[in-house]
Amino acid sequence: MTDAAPLPEKLQQIVNLFRTAPKPLRLQALLEYSKKLPPLPEKYALHPEFLKPVPECASPFFLVTERDERGGVNLYFKVPEEAPTVRGYAGILHEALSGEAPETILSVPDQFYMDMGLTELITPMRLRGMGAILMRLKNEVRESA
Repeated sequence: MTDAAPLPEKLQQIVNLFRTAPKPLRLQALLEYSKKLPPLPEKYALHPEFLKPVPECASPFFLVTERDERGGVNLYFKVPEEAPTVRGYAGILHEALSGEAPETILSVPDQFYMDMGLTELITPMRLRGMGAILMRLKNEVRESA
């Protein structure tokens, strides 16, 4: 790990999967996660003004969070299908963190994705975008807490 804080269990499993997979399978797994990203709920699809942009990301990327009745944070992302690697990262965040407690999301190390073996597959600009996405997500969680 590049950071001291432990990862939430689901996210740790995904990181381990990527880290141990051969390079061609890592890219394939990222593309699979891009297909798993659920569509926006209708209330956000019809009212995109509620979505927060991540301007540091090279691809158009928008996010919104909301609390569920148990206090967990539901994550919603809007990422074009033409940006499959960034969309795959959003799919990973959604699968691993949606519904988790705010403290869990805020404790995710800022550069956890560097341990996934993606540096050989993704440009530095896209990697910086991944960092910006996580920072914006954490800011959104902090603001809504």
